[in-house]
Amino acid sequence: MRRWQVWFFGRWGQGLFWALVLVAGWFLVGPGAGRWQAGWPFGRPAPAVVVAQPGSPTPPGGWTAVARAAMPAVVNIASARTVRAPEQGPLAPFFADPFFRYFFGGPETVPRRERSLGSGVLVTPDGYVLTNHHVVEGAQDIRVTLADRREFQARLVGTDPRTDLAVLKLPGSGFPVVPLGDSARVEVAEVVLAIGNPFGLGQTVTMGIVSAVGRANVGIADYEDFIQTDAAINPGNSGGALVNARGELIGINTAIFTKSGGYMGIGFAIPINMARHVMDQLVTRGRVVRGYVGVAVQELTPAMARALGVPGARGVLVADVVPDGPAAAAGLARGDVITAIEGRPVEDAGHFRNQVALTAPGTRIRLTVLRDGRERTVEVTVGELPERRPVAARAGREGPDPLGLTVADVTPEVAARLGLAPGTRGALVAEVLPGGLAAEAGLRPGDVILEVNRRPVRSARDFAEALQQAGRGDLVLLVARGGSTAYVLIERAA
Repeated sequence: MRRWQVWFFGRWGQGLFWALVLVAGWFLVGPGAGRWQAGWPFGRPAPAVVVAQPGSPTPPGGWTAVARAAMPAVVNIASARTVRAPEQGPLAPFFADPFFRYFFGGPETVPRRERSLGSGVLVTPDGYVLTNHHVVEGAQDIRVTLADRREFQARLVGTDPRTDLAVLKLPGSGFPVVPLGDSARVEVAEVVLAIGNPFGLGQTVTMGIVSAVGRANVGIADYEDFIQTDAAINPGNSGGALVNARGELIGINTAIFTKSGGYMGIGFAIPINMARHVMDQLVTRGRVVRGYVGVAVQELTPAMARALGVPGARGVLVADVVPDGPAAAAGLARGDVITAIEGRPVEDAGHFRNQVALTAPGTRIRLTVLRDGRERTVEVTVGELPERRPVAARAGREGPDPLGLTVADVTPEVAARLGLAPGTRGALVAEVLPGGLAAEAGLRPGDVILEVNRRPVRSARDFAEALQQAGRGDLVLLVARGGSTAYVLIERAA
């Protein structure tokens, strides 16, 4: 063999062999393995939807993959209804004048079409859509547009104004969906995406973090347990999806806190666990059945706890017990402090109402109660929440008081006007002076004071005597308002 052949197949042959080994390893087990499997170099890498595992801050496949997987299931909802509105004509400005209306009557009303836009989320392949009650409230025509531009006439399955949720049904099957997550596992500072149709612009994705969980007493709905986020949410986002890093639906975007009408960094989403419970009942029953024990509760502040002699400010204070209700039958009374349900601590009044509401009627639950400084266990059989009770009206005036309020006796006529039970006695709050102690405590005209520091009050005279006996100490008043009662603390300088 010639010398150059020996040299090539000797030293160069060995080098070429090891080079081929390295290239093969790079494709099979090294950084090039993913590209080889995706078809490289013969085609573009196929996008893989890879989402984060629990506890992972960033999805391995990137947030683009999470958004790409969730967006097809977020829909645009256009609803319309017909209302009668004053006709707009040359005399329209004059109808604002009561004197003009007195002589010439009011304007003619004509039917007018009102439209609203919002978002929704497909949660089942057979076309069930979760959205907000206020998006479809009173709607006579609901049209849903998918991300692929398909349009459907939707059927309203049911709504639940108390949580601001609604369920729609699209005809057909095989729809894209977002998998439902577990909102009980959501943590503060977790990164999330908000997907919706703000201002009717079409699908929009924004990113933020979970700012807080368990937000209640916000004043948006009767039952609140909101996830708060700083992901940009604007009008039109209502009913859209709040998605975590695993591509799971953890909330239905519902409302924002704003002074300008637009995004200010505080948005609220209904947790999916609550939304799933409501949806299941609307689909199977056509309405939402909630648990009820027949008590009105309020927050137990540190000052109120000290005034009532309750060790620590934990639990909720029973302000009223409905006669003949489950709680009354179990022996609960005004002034009791409920600290736990089935051994689980009660955080605040909002979460107490939610826990009771989610309990099936007929279930027996154990309440841990503090009464007169002693702890006891009370078993209550949960009933079904009845319809809303009417709100009471306001009343008249008489008699001065040093707290900055005017009180009077509760006459049978006043009791009937306020919707109070026959025979109700107390001191009627007829006037509250601005800036006084009563005003600062939240008292208002129409309230009826039933107790002062656990002492019954049956008249304005009883109220004056109770104040004199209390001296300059703090006052704990039991007040009837709007068909229920609540404790009010008036803090005074010692």
